[in-house]
Amino acid sequence: MKTEWRYPPMFPGGMEVGDEEREAVMRVLDSRRLIRFYGPDDPDGDRLGEVDEFECEFAERMGSEHALGVTSGTAALIVGLAALGIGPGDEVIVPAYTFVASASAVLAVGGIPVIAEVDDSLTLDPASVEEAISETTKAIMPVHMRGMPARLDELQAIADRHRLKLIEDAAQATGASYRGRPVGSFGDVGAFSLQMHKIITTGEGGMVITDDPELLFRARCFHDSASEWRGAAWQDPDPAVRETFVAFPGMNLRMPEISGALGRVQLGRLDSLLERMRARNAVLREVVAASGRVPLRSVTDPGEAGTALVFFAPDPIRAQEVVWALAADGVPARVLYPEREHDWHVYACWRDILAKRTWNRQGYPFSQARREIDYRVDSCPRSLDLLSRAVHLDVPPQLSELELELTATALTKALTSQC
Repeated sequence: MKTEWRYPPMFPGGMEVGDEEREAVMRVLDSRRLIRFYGPDDPDGDRLGEVDEFECEFAERMGSEHALGVTSGTAALIVGLAALGIGPGDEVIVPAYTFVASASAVLAVGGIPVIAEVDDSLTLDPASVEEAISETTKAIMPVHMRGMPARLDELQAIADRHRLKLIEDAAQATGASYRGRPVGSFGDVGAFSLQMHKIITTGEGGMVITDDPELLFRARCFHDSASEWRGAAWQDPDPAVRETFVAFPGMNLRMPEISGALGRVQLGRLDSLLERMRARNAVLREVVAASGRVPLRSVTDPGEAGTALVFFAPDPIRAQEVVWALAADGVPARVLYPEREHDWHVYACWRDILAKRTWNRQGYPFSQARREIDYRVDSCPRSLDLLSRAVHLDVPPQLSELELELTATALTKALTSQC
């Protein structure tokens, strides 16, 4: 008799929202301080708020000197790029496999995204990055896709050799580590997302981290159009900072207090979520390895977040057949780049960017490019080959022992019959 069951959805932190989050939200409502800087009972902002506390706790957990709460992961990238001084015509190397926001954030500050290949870890290929560097390259943006750290030692060496900035997009890998250090803490700037699908969530939200006080100052200026007059609780620890660094007008990308309160609760859940995902991922990886049928995605470091199981079928047809076989046994999986289907995580589907469409008639920022960038659907053939054969399976931390056993059985069956 076939067991009826439902594979848990992939909302790692979101599935565990409960009483603690409810109490945190009520704490903010009771305080009547909804903006991070002040409220009716603290008009001068003399007290630390939820976002202040969340920033301190997040920075400590991520091994960084400073953290800044913002409205989204995309905002974190934009603020980080602005802090680094990326502007019109500056090229930033991004991977062929990442959510389109990585590239659109570059455009938002006037930069030009240059797309490089990924390797079989599905993160930036250092060799392709070397080939993509030009005289106008200013930064490299490694993305820790599907919880897997990019090859940060090699990418950092390239950045150092060419005097480039490194901005880490850790949106999908909060809490993952590389060589024993949290991802996001290697680059000049690290950017995180707290969107609903991410490992920990505030619904929407993001974090910027850095060890550099000047970059923190610049990030604060950009994320808040009135950063210069904020309350005493938000002043820099070093009073000389505001005399040393030059302020400039910014935007409004501030994290609200409710998000800060939710983030503090979720951050307390992070290690448990990671432990459970890694344990379940290890079981499923062993099943795939034991089958001897297909290669697994390369693991750059055992500190990966464990959010996804990825392996490569011999060809796109068999990859899709494996997905269908798994679905027949109740296990949802997908091919990362099925032919004729759209996915914003694959550069070939970034149609507006490839066509150099912008929000203005002048074609800015592409009109400011210092050389011709040839965006083509087939410009990263190795990435498309890997993604067209890649079978992806979410590994939620809520997967029970029975569900894990059923998934393992389905995997063995699908690989045996289709590969």
